[in-house]
Formats: sequence, structure tokens, C-alpha cells
Amino acid sequence: MNSNSQFRVDPPPELTSETWTTDYNEVKTVGSLISTTRTPAQTEIGYFWADSGPVLWQNALRYISLNYLNDVGDSARMYALAEAALADAQIACWESKYFYNFWRPITAIRLGDQDGNPGTDADTDWQPLINTPNFPEYPSGHASTSGAVAHVLRLFFGRDALRFHMTTTNPNAQQKTHTFLSFSQAEQDVLNARVYVGIHYRNTDNVSRIQGHKVADWTFEHFFRPIGEARCKTR
Repeated sequence: MNSNSQFRVDPPPELTSETWTTDYNEVKTVGSLISTTRTPAQTEIGYFWADSGPVLWQNALRYISLNYLNDVGDSARMYALAEAALADAQIACWESKYFYNFWRPITAIRLGDQDGNPGTDADTDWQPLINTPNFPEYPSGHASTSGAVAHVLRLFFGRDALRFHMTTTNPNAQQKTHTFLSFSQAEQDVLNARVYVGIHYRNTDNVSRIQGHKVADWTFEHFFRPIGEARCKTR
């Protein structure tokens, strides 16, 4: 990137907006530690992604390199693109986080009667499914970096559909390895997961994915340009 603020996201929604009301009530309901609406499948998705985003994508990259690329140069270029996009997306995300310093659900929901919005009822005892990270909410690191890696892979292979595996180290996940049929499927899983575990809002995740896409487009256009066509295995 040219600067750490190059891909700063637009401001979070106003606290009196319909977007905020909808997001607040969704995460309050489905992301609660004692939620009665979150399904077992949603809980599993949440726990699966409650791991380091870069670590999750590293094992996916290894699987993709082993199963789809025949040439070490092509593998090196894929890794370079993915790692550069991931790193820059993290920088862009954290610059935005501390620029806006937006509150996490655990704070917002416990103070819901102080946001000037009659549609957000407070719950002073509310807790999320997993522990809240100790840095600002907006945008989402997982969604931004996943958007960056997934999109740069989409650009590299020239398609979205690609079957690959990803393995979590989170001990709470019952199924350690998940199979994805496309890069966008993994992205959508991330967006849902961060709401299911009660630490992000839906709008935040959507905005963050777009931020990641912008970083990926920049990386793919400006760096690690191909010498020839990538040699991919047929699967």
C-alpha cells in the first residue's frame, strides 16, 4: 500500500440508523453466550473461525498449492500474493479500527439505553459466546484478511469455485477440518461466524470484506506479476 490509511473504510453506521438497530439486535440474540436462537451448526461455524485468521489461511494455502499447482514458481507467486494481501489488509484494518474506535457488542448491548435509539434495549448481563478481543470492533480483522486472501486467490486462479480444506486449532470446534467449494463460501462463513460468536456486527463484516477485496485488487494489479500462464492441476 502507499500508506496505512489508503484503504480506510467509511464510518460505522449512526447509532440511530436502521442498520445499527438491525445489527445490534441480531448479535444480541444470536451471539449471546446463552442464545436460544443460534443453532448447533451456527455455533460450530463460530467456534471453527475462533482461531487465528492467518493460521487458518496458511493451511488452506498449503492444501491449494499441493493439490492445484504443478510449478514451484506458480506456488511461490500464489503465496507471495496471498501473504502480501493478508498483511496489508491487517494494516489497513487496524488503522481503521483505531481511527474510529467503535464499541464491541458486549459494551454496546450493556449500554443499549444510552445510544439514543429506542430500538436497542439494554441487557446489563449480556455476554458473547467467546471472549471479546481487546481492541476496537470496526472493521473486522477476520473478515478483512479473509476477504483479501480469498479475493487474491480468486484473481490468481481466474475463478471462484475451487474445492479446498481448512483446519482449525480451536479446541471448542467439534469438526476440525472444513471443506469449502469456493472462496466466496469461506468468506461468507467468516462473516457469519463473527456474528455468531458475539464479537462483530453484520454491517462491519460486510464492509470489512470489501476492504479486503480492495487490498487484494491493489496487490494483484501492482505486484508479483506473472511471467506466463499459471500451470494448474485439473481436479
